[in-house]
Amino acid sequence: MPILDTTKNKDLLGTLISDLVLQLLSYVAENERVNIKQRQTEGIAAAKAKGVKFGRKPIYDYRDYIEIYDKFRRQELTQKQAMEIIGCCKTTYYRIMKDIRAAKKLEEAQYEI
Repeated sequence: MPILDTTKNKDLLGTLISDLVLQLLSYVAENERVNIKQRQTEGIAAAKAKGVKFGRKPIYDYRDYIEIYDKFRRQELTQKQAMEIIGCCKTTYYRIMKDIRAAKKLEEAQYEI
Protein backbone atom coordinates (compact mmCIF):
# COMPACT_ATOMS: atom_id res chain seq x y z
CA MET A 1 0.00 0.00 0.00
CA PRO A 2 1.46 3.38 -0.91
CA ILE A 3 0.34 4.96 2.33
CA LEU A 4 2.36 2.40 4.31
CA ASP A 5 5.48 2.89 2.20
CA THR A 6 8.04 4.62 4.44
CA THR A 7 10.80 4.58 1.83
CA LYS A 8 9.41 7.71 0.10
CA ASN A 9 8.47 9.83 3.10
CA LYS A 10 10.97 9.10 5.84
CA ASP A 11 10.07 12.23 7.71
CA LEU A 12 8.25 12.25 11.02
CA LEU A 13 4.81 12.89 9.51
CA GLY A 14 5.10 10.10 6.91
CA THR A 15 6.22 7.61 9.57
CA LEU A 16 3.40 8.70 11.91
CA ILE A 17 0.76 8.30 9.22
CA SER A 18 2.03 4.87 8.17
CA ASP A 19 2.17 3.71 11.80
CA LEU A 20 -1.39 4.91 12.43
CA VAL A 21 -2.71 3.20 9.31
CA LEU A 22 -0.89 0.00 10.22
CA GLN A 23 -2.31 0.08 13.75
CA LEU A 24 -5.80 0.71 12.39
CA LEU A 25 -5.58 -2.17 9.92
CA SER A 26 -4.22 -4.53 12.57
CA TYR A 27 -7.07 -3.58 14.92
CA VAL A 28 -9.67 -4.22 12.22
CA ALA A 29 -8.07 -7.58 11.34
CA GLU A 30 -7.89 -8.67 14.98
CA ASN A 31 -11.50 -7.61 15.57
CA GLU A 32 -12.65 -9.54 12.51
CA ARG A 33 -10.75 -12.62 13.72
CA VAL A 34 -12.52 -12.44 17.08
CA ASN A 35 -15.87 -12.18 15.29
CA ILE A 36 -15.04 -15.18 13.10
CA LYS A 37 -14.13 -17.30 16.14
CA GLN A 38 -17.35 -16.27 17.89
CA ARG A 39 -19.50 -17.13 14.86
CA GLN A 40 -17.66 -20.44 14.51
CA THR A 41 -18.32 -21.31 18.16
CA GLU A 42 -22.00 -20.42 17.78
CA GLY A 43 -22.23 -22.51 14.61
CA ILE A 44 -20.65 -25.53 16.29
CA ALA A 45 -23.01 -25.21 19.27
CA ALA A 46 -26.03 -24.98 16.95
CA ALA A 47 -24.88 -28.02 14.97
CA LYS A 48 -24.35 -30.05 18.15
CA ALA A 49 -27.82 -29.04 19.35
CA LYS A 50 -29.21 -30.47 16.10
CA GLY A 51 -27.30 -33.70 16.71
CA VAL A 52 -24.55 -33.32 14.11
CA LYS A 53 -21.52 -35.47 14.91
CA PHE A 54 -18.08 -34.08 14.24
CA GLY A 55 -14.91 -35.89 13.31
CA ARG A 56 -14.09 -38.94 11.31
CA LYS A 57 -16.59 -41.76 11.28
CA PRO A 58 -15.32 -44.82 13.16
CA ILE A 59 -14.10 -47.63 10.94
CA TYR A 60 -14.93 -50.35 13.47
CA ASP A 61 -18.01 -50.72 15.63
CA TYR A 62 -17.29 -52.59 18.84
CA ARG A 63 -20.73 -54.25 18.77
CA ASP A 64 -19.61 -56.32 15.78
CA TYR A 65 -16.82 -57.91 17.80
CA ILE A 66 -18.46 -58.83 21.12
CA GLU A 67 -18.47 -62.51 20.11
CA ILE A 68 -14.71 -62.40 19.45
CA TYR A 69 -14.20 -60.67 22.81
CA ASP A 70 -16.20 -63.39 24.57
CA LYS A 71 -14.12 -66.12 22.87
CA PHE A 72 -10.96 -64.34 23.98
CA ARG A 73 -12.26 -64.11 27.57
CA ARG A 74 -13.02 -67.85 27.51
CA GLN A 75 -9.46 -68.35 26.21
CA GLU A 76 -10.65 -69.92 22.97
CA LEU A 77 -8.64 -67.30 21.06
CA THR A 78 -5.36 -65.54 21.67
CA GLN A 79 -5.07 -61.80 21.21
CA LYS A 80 -3.10 -62.31 18.02
CA GLN A 81 -5.78 -64.61 16.60
CA ALA A 82 -8.49 -62.12 17.55
CA MET A 83 -6.57 -59.31 15.81
CA GLU A 84 -6.23 -61.43 12.68
CA ILE A 85 -9.97 -62.22 12.67
CA ILE A 86 -10.88 -58.55 13.08
CA GLY A 87 -8.22 -57.52 10.57
CA CYS A 88 -6.90 -54.51 12.42
CA CYS A 89 -3.71 -53.28 14.03
CA LYS A 90 -2.86 -53.68 17.69
CA THR A 91 -3.95 -50.20 18.80
CA THR A 92 -7.33 -50.49 17.06
CA TYR A 93 -7.82 -53.93 18.60
CA TYR A 94 -7.12 -52.56 22.09
CA ARG A 95 -9.52 -49.66 21.47
CA ILE A 96 -12.27 -52.07 20.39
CA MET A 97 -11.70 -54.27 23.45
CA LYS A 98 -11.72 -51.20 25.71
CA ASP A 99 -15.05 -50.09 24.23
CA ILE A 100 -16.52 -53.57 24.74
CA ARG A 101 -15.36 -53.69 28.38
CA ALA A 102 -16.85 -50.23 29.01
CA ALA A 103 -20.16 -51.26 27.42
CA LYS A 104 -20.29 -54.44 29.50
CA LYS A 105 -19.61 -52.49 32.72
CA LEU A 106 -22.36 -50.05 31.81
CA GLU A 107 -24.70 -52.93 31.08
CA GLU A 108 -23.89 -54.55 34.45
CA ALA A 109 -24.45 -51.24 36.25
CA GLN A 110 -27.92 -50.96 34.69
CA TYR A 111 -28.88 -54.42 35.95
CA GLU A 112 -27.83 -53.52 39.50
CA ILE A 113 -30.28 -50.60 39.64
